Amino acid sequence: MTRLAALTAALFLTGAGAACAQAEGSATTPIACPDSVGADVTCLSGQDANGAWYVIAMPADWNRRLIVHAHGGPRMSEPEAGDSLEDLDRFSVMVRQGYAWIGSTYRRGGYGVRMAAEDTDNSRKIFWSRFGRPERTILHGQSWGGNVAAKASELYALDVDGARNYDGVLLTNGVVSGGTRAYQFRAGLRAVYQFYCRNHPAPDEPSYPLWQGLPAGADMTRAELRRRVEACTGVDRGARDRTPAEARRLRDILAVTGVREEQLVSHLSWATFTFQDLVHLRLGGGNPFDNSAVVYRGSSDDEALNAGVERFSADPGAVARLAYDSDLSGLIVLPTLTLHALYDPTVSYRSEAVYAAIVGAAGRSHLLVQAATDEDQHSKLADGGYLTALAALEQWISDGRRPDPAGFQAVCRRIAPRDECRFTDPVGS
Repeated sequence: MTRLAALTAALFLTGAGAACAQAEGSATTPIACPDSVGADVTCLSGQDANGAWYVIAMPADWNRRLIVHAHGGPRMSEPEAGDSLEDLDRFSVMVRQGYAWIGSTYRRGGYGVRMAAEDTDNSRKIFWSRFGRPERTILHGQSWGGNVAAKASELYALDVDGARNYDGVLLTNGVVSGGTRAYQFRAGLRAVYQFYCRNHPAPDEPSYPLWQGLPAGADMTRAELRRRVEACTGVDRGARDRTPAEARRLRDILAVTGVREEQLVSHLSWATFTFQDLVHLRLGGGNPFDNSAVVYRGSSDDEALNAGVERFSADPGAVARLAYDSDLSGLIVLPTLTLHALYDPTVSYRSEAVYAAIVGAAGRSHLLVQAATDEDQHSKLADGGYLTALAALEQWISDGRRPDPAGFQAVCRRIAPRDECRFTDPVGS
């Protein structure tokens, strides 16, 4: 029996452990770890009292640090027990460094930043109840999970007595601009796409405002959405195999919206299925999007596009509800480090400037450090970047000295393979 297995068994043989398990919804059970975490790691799964599943990874040589992970998305499907294994695999380098790790699926699929933030913090409580309070607890958010973690940091960084629940925050390729800003460009994409393609909805289907994503209860599949995009633009075929009309439509859509060809279907999926969930299930049918004053540029005929594109104006009530759920105040109290790829095709690096302004307006700039890499990926960056960011954050927590990202590349080359070190100066610096 491994040391962790013995600890887990002992915990659940005690009355206190049984009481915790009952309070949180279910006992923790061993599961197979991803191979990427390495040997001598025990993985456990359970479900909290709200229905959120979680996965714990504990290395035998635990360094007494914990990573509490907030995953991206939002995922539309109902959560399942093993969903967080994908997130663990993506950030397995942290476990290989000796960190314990816990990730929650959140209690349901669909949008809800405050919900996800609460479920993330609940996962911290579960870990602490089972293994005791670590020497340090670091909150990590990736992509939409960056919004979740940033919100959790604002809501749960301190307990009611002012003691720290977390010691630092790491946000990677995070949606740190907040919900009212982050999705506007996808609403514009939806309108521009429909102007050129006229198949979402198709002429023989009932019309609906594009900002809805889909009508309530509509059950389009992702495969069907891809089929429609392919029929209009030939996006799944090489440039040589597209008709001139397909190539022209694709060129105009990409030029106007700034979306990359390989990301077109993904962004339209968010503007379809996430919008449907957000509008109908979270905002009471209200519209949080507005393109009424947008001037679209870059097409082969901007005048025709701006004259014919569908226009919509936001409902202030829907905007307020979305802002309450997902916008950020900047009132951070912990050392917070963001790591973002300059050429992230999913969450624009420009969102970092928005977050810096929000934090600055709150008078907390001294608690924020932002680093950039020259990568063009979103879901997974080079492991050397994560190791360097964690090392910098750990040092900041230890000595109180705010790190300088200008030195991150040199640090990375001391602790990681050279090809995993991609730090660069932020755009505009």
